[in-house]
Amino acid sequence: MKVLLIKTSSLGDIIHTLPALSDARRAKPEIRFDWIAEEGFVEIPSWHPAVDRVIPIALRRWRKSPVKTWRGHEFRQFREQLAATRYDLIIDAQGLLKSAWLTRLNTAPSAGYDAASIREPLASRFYQNTFTISRSLHAVERVRQLFAASLGYARPDTPPNYGLELPAEAFLPKPYVFLLHGTTWETKHYPETFWGDVCGHLLRQGLTPVVTWGNDSERQRALRLVDKGAVMLERTSLRQLAAYLRGASGAISVDTGLGHLATALDVPLIGVYGPTNPDLSGIYGARQQSLKATYHCAPCMKKTCRYACLGIEPPCWSALPPEQVVQSFNALPRLASSCAQPLADAP
Repeated sequence: MKVLLIKTSSLGDIIHTLPALSDARRAKPEIRFDWIAEEGFVEIPSWHPAVDRVIPIALRRWRKSPVKTWRGHEFRQFREQLAATRYDLIIDAQGLLKSAWLTRLNTAPSAGYDAASIREPLASRFYQNTFTISRSLHAVERVRQLFAASLGYARPDTPPNYGLELPAEAFLPKPYVFLLHGTTWETKHYPETFWGDVCGHLLRQGLTPVVTWGNDSERQRALRLVDKGAVMLERTSLRQLAAYLRGASGAISVDTGLGHLATALDVPLIGVYGPTNPDLSGIYGARQQSLKATYHCAPCMKKTCRYACLGIEPPCWSALPPEQVVQSFNALPRLASSCAQPLADAP
């Protein structure tokens, strides 16, 4: 059985889709997938063994000049490529108008969320088969249920299996912990002074903090954390970073795509959430835990904070001090029985 999967972005959304592929492959061993993904995210889908081909799409770039795109060679080649492949089914796991119209570029029947289950209800009109999936579920479970309904099997009552079988490679010879500090919204940044304190706690336990960066502002923050004892990883390929993540003793992450990648690689991880809510789209795994700020307006889901003048910015982060974060990190399954000491016992 050959299925075309549409899940174009973002990094976290793509990773949340992987367990559904593992479910489908277990229920139907012969099933194979092609996957349409934004050109910047094509690497990760290719790591799943059920995926034969990842078809890049450039919606983010094309929408800047739609008329030129519609008439251009690149888009015409994309349409011809889709139309030429025979599929038994198309599943739109994105659930947006921009993804739903892609189902019309091939003659195969399509499946997706019904109007009550989707962010953009009009998109459901593009599908031949629609299914009611509760919007109160985590994104991982929503996609798992959509796949089960679309392909005709019972969703397994098991923890999610992301299916990534990448090798682990040690970045440092001694136990190290990634601090995934880079993110998009300014409000999602854990305060830098808190990161510095986290570095101190980890170092006293014999754990080396490792920081990454993806742009200049993140690099400058990473360099300042180097002054607090962290080791900075220079920019590398996503596959190499994944190998280093798998070799780590754990990770502490803000609301960012790399946190989801670490989760998919089964790295013990603490996710810290201030203005955003992890319940529906946060980290999701057996050896990961989300810490939510308990503040009167959290989670506000805002890119700017109206209480920014109160000291810590945003002030909701004051509810997640470094000591609490590290204590929770120490309690994660692998660390509790291996390299981490209880914070209170650290010298």
